[in-house]
Amino acid sequence: MASEITYAEVKFKNESNSSGTYSESPAAPREKHIHRLSKPGSPSLPFISLMVLLLVLAITFLVAFIIYLQLLSRILQEKSEQGMTEKELSGNFDGDCIKSVLIMAKKVWSCCPEDWKPFGSHCYLISTVTSNNSSSYWMESEENCSRMGAHLVVIHSQEEEDFITGILNTRLAYFIGLWDTGGRQWRWVDQTPYNESATFWHRGEPNNDNEQCVILNHRWHEWGWNDIPCSHKQESVCQMKKIYL
Repeated sequence: MASEITYAEVKFKNESNSSGTYSESPAAPREKHIHRLSKPGSPSLPFISLMVLLLVLAITFLVAFIIYLQLLSRILQEKSEQGMTEKELSGNFDGDCIKSVLIMAKKVWSCCPEDWKPFGSHCYLISTVTSNNSSSYWMESEENCSRMGAHLVVIHSQEEEDFITGILNTRLAYFIGLWDTGGRQWRWVDQTPYNESATFWHRGEPNNDNEQCVILNHRWHEWGWNDIPCSHKQESVCQMKKIYL
């Protein structure tokens, strides 16, 4: 009886061990998920990008602010210089000053002395403005203009001719800066070329080789040039370049 029980226990144990062997077989290895974590204390990529962006914005703002300060300083300086120029002109120069804009948008002041008339880049003075007895020979008229830093008027365009005749007295005649050096070789006093296509002679003029000086006079209801002897006394028109400040 005892041997049977022992055998049964041994058999049961063997079966138990046998079944345990199959039930406890090692499972298939599980796939391990590796999570890459940034090291503690090191900044992340989005944080670095944000910092770089903020730095760029700060630099851009600083540069823009510096440029703004420079422009503001330049504007204030120009206004200050303009104010000084206006004060100097009103106090030290009795002239007709006209503000103009040249190439490169550079602002300047162009001025004509008192009683001189501005046109284009020049100023013009009629001799009758300065004295009651201003008639002179041609050479004397040129010398009078020269003492004022000017010369007898030189005319190169229809616009200039129209402007000058528009401020003259139709009852008077005026010397201009054109004269005959000999053999009907006309020359301007400022040495600019004589252009026959830009002349304004009266019909039939010039008509006398002995008349070597030129006047601007009004006849036949129009203004024009006429050659006369240089020894005649006439009024005159002086011309000078504008003063630029």
